[in-house]
Amino acid sequence: MTAATKLLDEMCHLTAQSLPAMDTSEHFKMLKLLGEGSYGKVMLAVHKERGTPMALKFFPRESTSLLSFLREYNLSLSFCTHPSLTRALGIAYSTPSHYVFAQQASLFGDLFDVILPEVGMEEDCCQRVVSQLCGALAHLHSLGFVHRDLKPENVFLCDSACRWVKLGDFGMVKAKGTRVPEVWYSSPYCTPEAEIARDNQDSWGSMNDNIKSDAELKKKSRVWVNVEPSTDSWALGILTYAMLTGSHPWGETANDCFAYQKYQEWFERATGPEDELDVWAEPQEEGAQVDLIGEQLGKKDRSPVAPQFASFTPLARSFFLSLLDPRPRLRGRPEDGLNYLGGEWLMERERVRLEEERKKSRGKGAIGNMKEMEGRGER
Repeated sequence: MTAATKLLDEMCHLTAQSLPAMDTSEHFKMLKLLGEGSYGKVMLAVHKERGTPMALKFFPRESTSLLSFLREYNLSLSFCTHPSLTRALGIAYSTPSHYVFAQQASLFGDLFDVILPEVGMEEDCCQRVVSQLCGALAHLHSLGFVHRDLKPENVFLCDSACRWVKLGDFGMVKAKGTRVPEVWYSSPYCTPEAEIARDNQDSWGSMNDNIKSDAELKKKSRVWVNVEPSTDSWALGILTYAMLTGSHPWGETANDCFAYQKYQEWFERATGPEDELDVWAEPQEEGAQVDLIGEQLGKKDRSPVAPQFASFTPLARSFFLSLLDPRPRLRGRPEDGLNYLGGEWLMERERVRLEEERKKSRGKGAIGNMKEMEGRGER
């Protein structure tokens, strides 16, 4: 446990002793709903006395523990000092039905709103976002925290051109090394090492060896793993692909998904036959990194490339091979992604095609909807 994670626990205990009860309407004027989800909702509000705009995040008390509320609030307040992390404003209180805290308001929506289906966003805009997210994630990791929920809906825009974005929603954040049950879900954002939990029977061993009791089966049905920063690296790779193309590279990260199989085949060719895809290998030590830039740009591009990556330049392919390494211990760190910025990521033909599609979309008044991208892994 790092000094930051210890301090966070201490701050939560202290804040719990002094959390005031307040009437929201007495102090704030509600303007509009900014977002809502399983956690609760976020409202744009103005402080009546100071006139300060802010976002109020409401957590229903019936479904939110006080400790989880205080952890997210104190993390955002004291540790999210990077300019691309959403920061709390020092206002936290409770009502009869909710826990509430105030945070910086991003008035231009989120990344979900600007990614056009099957088109994506402009390459230079994408690289600006990637640059900021690399810094934000590296900052969290340096403190010993892992975000664990990087996705378009959690990247908030401070201007319409993505010159300033903020990663937010810290409800899933855990300290590095925390033991959690592994969960597999049908999404490209799910890491390949999580597939062991796809079918709980996979972790039971041979069912023909002995007849196991129900209690033994239940005990072995959950796979417990350590939280590692490599989870955020994988999500950053998938998110970058979505920003560039408006689709996902595969529908789900699973060995029986055809599009993911094609990627695995390419990955094995690109990294060499001597490398085994050992997802259970130990996580890489702090400071260790894999130089895929030298490895990939110094060699002839081995073909065939996975079809969903054929429209990218060798530089971009190296970026994806680094972050989307099926082996968590060798997966690149977010800050390593900065080495791939500045050059062209899309082949000229693909760049022209996407620009024509954007013009058509603007003419139709299309609004990006990432939900339409689900399941479109086989482009």
